[in-house]
Parts: sequence; C-alpha cells; structure tokens
Amino acid sequence: MSQQVIVSFGADKDYEFIVHPADKADMDKDAARAWLAREFEDLECTPSNPMGKILVLDMILNVAKYGGEARFQTGGDWAGRFAAAVAASLDRPVVKVDVAAFVVG
Repeated sequence: MSQQVIVSFGADKDYEFIVHPADKADMDKDAARAWLAREFEDLECTPSNPMGKILVLDMILNVAKYGGEARFQTGGDWAGRFAAAVAASLDRPVVKVDVAAFVVG
C-alpha cells in the first residue's frame, strides 16, 4: 500500500510525496532510523531535547528543517529518501511533517 508524506514549510508551501512499497523495499524501521540519524549528524542538527535523547520525531523534524525547503521543492533523490524513511519509520498511511509548526501529524 502506498503512503503519503507531506512536508510543509508554511502556508502554500506543502510538498507531497507518494511512497510506494518499492520505494522503501530496502528500508525497514531500523534502516530508516539509521538514515535519519546519519542525516541528522551530517546536517549538524541541534537536538530539541536538552537531555540529549533524540527521538525519531525529533530527527524527522530537524532533518527536514536543516535539509531546507529547496531540497523538497526539487523533489530529487534526497527528498524521496527522506519521504521513504519517514514512511518506514512511522508506518502511517498519511504523515504531515510541519516544519513551520515543528510538529508531525
């Protein structure tokens, strides 16, 4: 079953990705979390939790934020991998990553 991942950077700045099973065939929850963790580190994201524990939702939000809107506008490979990682991590039919409000719903 396909999943929908929407990344929003504010009003009229929504980027929709349809993730098909083949798009995440090589990505189980552990692999998705590992990809997000690598990107979190590579992008030099700042943890939201001052105690240092980084939850998957924090990784998703920060990777989207620090990755920047331009990556989602172009819809290239990186944005596709991000959407696949989110879909595999959360296993929901529809996920909205609202960067502006800093919430995943």
